[in-house]
Amino acid sequence: MTPRPALPADLPAAARLWHPAWHEAHDPLVPAGIAMMRRPEDFATRLAGFGAALRVAGPEGAPVGLCVIRAEELHQLFVAADARGSGVAAALLADGESRLARNGIRQAWLDVVVGNQRALRFYAKHGWRQTRRQGFDVETPTGIFPVEIQYMKKTLAG
Repeated sequence: MTPRPALPADLPAAARLWHPAWHEAHDPLVPAGIAMMRRPEDFATRLAGFGAALRVAGPEGAPVGLCVIRAEELHQLFVAADARGSGVAAALLADGESRLARNGIRQAWLDVVVGNQRALRFYAKHGWRQTRRQGFDVETPTGIFPVEIQYMKKTLAG
């Protein structure tokens, strides 16, 4: 599947795939207070704000994966469970890297919650290298929660 710009018709389905994919990857690794804050409507709101930085893969109105870039960062990459192993994630990753490179970025970065071994293996397979770990506090209306992040970098072709 070829990544493409997200259309307004894609946003509801993209939110429906992102919500469970985020929880599957993060619930065991982040404090429960953060996971409780990640509701379906929050994902829909965030998607609407990404604009041209959001690209999807899949049929119009029914994407199976999404990728967002932000400045030098590969900011979000999520694929629906039933599309994993199909090459969609690799296509979205390559597209995100290409968009960053076209924006003049030579050193891209991303972060992964410490413990998300599936993501770490996927990115390493595609040339990303682990750099540093850092803890930080996530402020929510119900409290402040510590999270530890693994940063990864990749030099992009230019």
